[in-house]
Amino acid sequence: MLRRVLIFSVLACVAGFAQSPNAPSPIQDGDAHGDAPLLLEPGWTPLFKGNDLTGWHGQDPKVKSEWFTTSAIYYERLLNPKGLMAHGGPGDRMLNGPTGRTANIVTDEKFGDMELYLEFMLARGSNSGVYLHGLYEVQVFDSYGSIQPMTSSDGGAIYHRWIDEQGVGGSAPRVNASLPPGRWQSYQIWFQGPRFDTNGKKTANARFLRVIHNGLIVQANVEVEGGTRAHMEIPEAALNPLMLQGDHGPVAYRNIYWRPLRPLIER
Repeated sequence: MLRRVLIFSVLACVAGFAQSPNAPSPIQDGDAHGDAPLLLEPGWTPLFKGNDLTGWHGQDPKVKSEWFTTSAIYYERLLNPKGLMAHGGPGDRMLNGPTGRTANIVTDEKFGDMELYLEFMLARGSNSGVYLHGLYEVQVFDSYGSIQPMTSSDGGAIYHRWIDEQGVGGSAPRVNASLPPGRWQSYQIWFQGPRFDTNGKKTANARFLRVIHNGLIVQANVEVEGGTRAHMEIPEAALNPLMLQGDHGPVAYRNIYWRPLRPLIER
């Protein structure tokens, strides 16, 4: 009976949304619902407002960051499959320099629990990463067309930690959701930061409650005991910044939005 009530409630929300096109959707169920969630649900704040990189800085102040903005990204599948090129002047996409190998880029702002939505484009064979709290990586990798079992190095993975010169832990994606190089892809990430007591002792590890890659759930309820490989040299804390990896090949990002973590709907 309870299940019927829950299904009826969800259907009622959907029906209400359909009748009121200006009302935000309350659904947090992990399904794709047409447009990006930032257009359908309230509370999203842009982390990248376009035209310039206000609110971001290079990870290492001693290393020049070559990230820049552009109005469009051009990909040449036949003549330059391992490159991405800027097209037009400053705009609402960010690209990791002319060669695709530059410093990581970090938000000025720090976050606790959060829901993150962003879109990215990769060249063939390229590699990047989205580091929640600057420490815990959701892998961005060109896994399109791979027929091998997915690993913690593939697109949509929670990357492994690096201990005693070897990979430890990590979580392979449930499915290979990668699109071809040169196509815009998306992540929606529900992230819960680590917990600490009043003395600063950690009482609970960070956790990825859910990761959706191109509309498919690839991670659910994954605990991370500490920083994954190539994380920022900062301690785990209740609040930390977001980092995008920029030194492993051409990658572009756009539509980077966040909001405080909200309850997930299971159905």
